[in-house]
Amino acid sequence: MITCSKITEIFCLVDEFCKKYSQVIDKALLGNKSKRPCGMSSSEIITIMIIFQHSSMRNFKYFYLNYLQKHMTKEFPKIVSYTRFVELMQQNLLPLTLFLKTFCLGKCTGISFVDSTPIRVRNKVFKGIANIGKSTIGWFYGFKLHIVTNDRREILNFCITRANEE
Repeated sequence: MITCSKITEIFCLVDEFCKKYSQVIDKALLGNKSKRPCGMSSSEIITIMIIFQHSSMRNFKYFYLNYLQKHMTKEFPKIVSYTRFVELMQQNLLPLTLFLKTFCLGKCTGISFVDSTPIRVRNKVFKGIANIGKSTIGWFYGFKLHIVTNDRREILNFCITRANEE
């Protein structure tokens, strides 16, 4: 598993980013900003999403319930229920994406690999945004995630497009 010092390092980097992100967003947003604060900070939520990817576990629910909530309560004292965390993940997708684009892309080594994978969605949720597209598995409705990696498996770039775009 990932060490406590690595978790602290990731958290500090994410926290600095989230502070700057909040300043920019607060200036740009209009309207009432008096939202009731969540138990966990955006920095903690994004850090948990990142350390899951560093873990050897492939099931996030198992990781959250059986590892994080049992063994990481000192590192994350205000940890919320799994259901609430899944809701908070959705709210923190944009800052996570910007953080990854800003800090976590690898270096080009001269050898690159490009791949895409379908992201299937429900019709009524993304009506007017998603499209019908084709992958190697067949037709689907949704989006495509395109990823460029180097020979060391580091992500060089990524983007999400409609399913019918290359």
